Amino acid sequence: MNKTLEFIKSILIPVILGGIVGLIISNFMDYDIINKPPLSPPAILFPIVWTILYILMGISYGILKTNNLVDDKVKSVYYTQLLTNVTWPIVFFAFKWRFIAIIWIIVLLILIIYMTILFYKKKKLAGLLQIPYIIWTIFATYLTIGVYVLNR
Repeated sequence: MNKTLEFIKSILIPVILGGIVGLIISNFMDYDIINKPPLSPPAILFPIVWTILYILMGISYGILKTNNLVDDKVKSVYYTQLLTNVTWPIVFFAFKWRFIAIIWIIVLLILIIYMTILFYKKKKLAGLLQIPYIIWTIFATYLTIGVYVLNR
């Protein structure tokens, strides 16, 4: 596959998966009615931030992919974190399994950090582009724990 198409595909996969999950959970969203911890952003911010993060995720993977730097470990960790990422909102919003969502997002954070390290070792820029994803996921972990504590 040509490098440009491979790069575009790398971006589209996480963006499309995120969009599909957004549609799946849209009927289950209770963010506006649950008790939220301090610093909780408005609901409109989440799809904007996640779209940016999915694009950055895809760019990083695309950088590695188009430079023939994706090995089995990178591919496995990348797609495992992506699957863990897109299932978290289903656990949190659709099933309302708030405590399990805490464990889920901590696992996700560990996977993201591991993925970032792997990306960084292959190509520094690919790793550095994941720093906003790590920061946001730490913040999302705080929000998840806060929602659980405030809504038990």
